Amino acid sequence: MSKVLITGGAGFIGSYVCHKLLDMGHEVVVFDAFIHYISPLKSILKQYTELRFQGIADQIDFRRGDTRDKAHLRRVILETQPERILHLAALPIADLSNRHSEEALTSILEGAVNVLEVLRDVDFVERFVYISSSMIYGDFEEIPAPEDHPKRPKEIYGGTKYAGEVMTETYSRRYGIPYSIVRPSAVYGPYDVNRRVSQIFVENALLGKPITLFSGGLQALDFTYVEDTADGIIKVMFHENGVGNAFNITYGHGYTLREFAEILQGHFPHLEVRIVEEEDVFRPKRGALSIEKAKQMVGYDPQVSLEEGIKQYLEVYRKLEVFNNK
Repeated sequence: MSKVLITGGAGFIGSYVCHKLLDMGHEVVVFDAFIHYISPLKSILKQYTELRFQGIADQIDFRRGDTRDKAHLRRVILETQPERILHLAALPIADLSNRHSEEALTSILEGAVNVLEVLRDVDFVERFVYISSSMIYGDFEEIPAPEDHPKRPKEIYGGTKYAGEVMTETYSRRYGIPYSIVRPSAVYGPYDVNRRVSQIFVENALLGKPITLFSGGLQALDFTYVEDTADGIIKVMFHENGVGNAFNITYGHGYTLREFAEILQGHFPHLEVRIVEEEDVFRPKRGALSIEKAKQMVGYDPQVSLEEGIKQYLEVYRKLEVFNNK
């Protein structure tokens, strides 16, 4: 069994990875700044951190810290001596990255480089896993988009994530750091609080509010249930074929926002759907990503379709008092 340090481990995806690693018998260290990227006043789930870690909080070594503080980051890595480091810490929202570009550059790129700077000087880390994004591809020229698709990001978020990939590969070539790269897409599921489109749709449906589909609702995304994302990350982290490779870790199927809304209407027949034709020309045109490489090389096998994922999402939220009181 290994000790795994997860930067940004208190976040949405990181919390699910923690649950799975502990179930497998691994030790987990969470290094997190506990930053609110969205105003807490806009979140209906006030105690989401407790919900994310219910039943496992006392099994994790929580260390508060920011990856932009290299000295403190180095101290924690030297004190805990993890065999594997999963780097999730970053400003997690594409739209916010455009509005707060300096913060995006420091939290995404500088944070990743700081971890790599520490790793160049130690010999106990067996794998560094960098979490990138499908936004690095820009407009999809091929669907499903494979890992060798041209990289032409259209937004600050995708650009800084791609820069992090380049620096990860560069440090590996120069200092022999074993690395893997994971590119998720449109991750959704319970306890997401960063106002992604899936969260807004599900919460509005539960609260009896309308949902709005921009670009006619025709934009397609490879929606991936968070449990599948966490499972794929762990497979890449521990499989020997993961070293030196980048993987799309998604469901492998594109759903339009209109299809997402129609699935929700199956659960909420009176859900009002408003369609706006205005198009965001800077939003990449996306769809399904190819997951054949991950399937063949690390045994990744996503289980949850969007239909099943929304069902599970709703089952969890319908048990929460905050929605029962609405």
